[in-house]
Amino acid sequence: MRPVVYTKEREGEWNAFVTNAKNSLFMFHRSYMDYHSDRFSDHSFMFYEDDELCGLLPANLSGNCLYSHQGLTFGGLLLSDKAKQHTAQDCFEALLSQLRSEGISKLVYKAVPHIYHRQPAEEDLYCLHRAGAVLSAVSASTVVNLSAPLKMPKGRKAQIARAKREGVEVRLLTEKEDYVRFMALEDKVLTERHDKKAVHSAEEMWLLHSRFPEEIRLFGAMLSGELIAGSVVFVYPQLVHTQYMAADETARRIGALDLVIAGLIEEYASQKLWLDFGISTEDDGHYLNEGLIAQKEGFGGRTNIYGKWELQL
Repeated sequence: MRPVVYTKEREGEWNAFVTNAKNSLFMFHRSYMDYHSDRFSDHSFMFYEDDELCGLLPANLSGNCLYSHQGLTFGGLLLSDKAKQHTAQDCFEALLSQLRSEGISKLVYKAVPHIYHRQPAEEDLYCLHRAGAVLSAVSASTVVNLSAPLKMPKGRKAQIARAKREGVEVRLLTEKEDYVRFMALEDKVLTERHDKKAVHSAEEMWLLHSRFPEEIRLFGAMLSGELIAGSVVFVYPQLVHTQYMAADETARRIGALDLVIAGLIEEYASQKLWLDFGISTEDDGHYLNEGLIAQKEGFGGRTNIYGKWELQL
């Protein structure tokens, strides 16, 4: 097995493999990964057995540490349908040997959660265990089983009904100005509640939507023509993920975001297996935002974890 550091000349080959990998997502496509290439020192790997491409590892280098990948929610070794455990093992052994030869002393690895896999693809986790890696972070994400959703509590149903009575309409928004308005609302909410801003700017979110119009979608709650709440969702083969959710004061009072989420569940119930709300934890999972996770659980969601592994080389 031969590891090769990714270069721009291999972009077509990289993207073709991403399209067919059993645990791949559109955010591993170079048109997504490279939008923030100025912020990260890309050090992704492509693994070849003879001349056949067997796997990919989206990654970046920071100091003497290789991350998979700091600019992505999670990453890990991408494999084809025909790859078996020994293939992953060969890739890992080749990777670790290469990293040591480059003087890299640490690997930080964020695995793709199993609910995102098109086929079982946890070969990498076994490889990490065998190599002596330590599970260093566990973040709690909240997931709705769309094929058998749990019942919502009466209070949540009442808010959804109220939003409808108040005249709130949920629409799929597709214009640049819609994304600008929503991201402004998202930043306002994050600043007021957490003194933070969204990872993506409005321009970046619009750019990514323009590159992936079917995979990145904005559902907005409209009241008298004004956007008062909404969610940017990332659509994957197995599930839909709420990348951002935001609501202004009026929306919170009348349940407009509740109506948006109820609409998402109805929209994707026959198309996907899961609705992933994302994590409600900070500090590598040591802090749990109990109010936030309770809100998500109110839609019938329960916990699935995002894991991060570390390996000293």
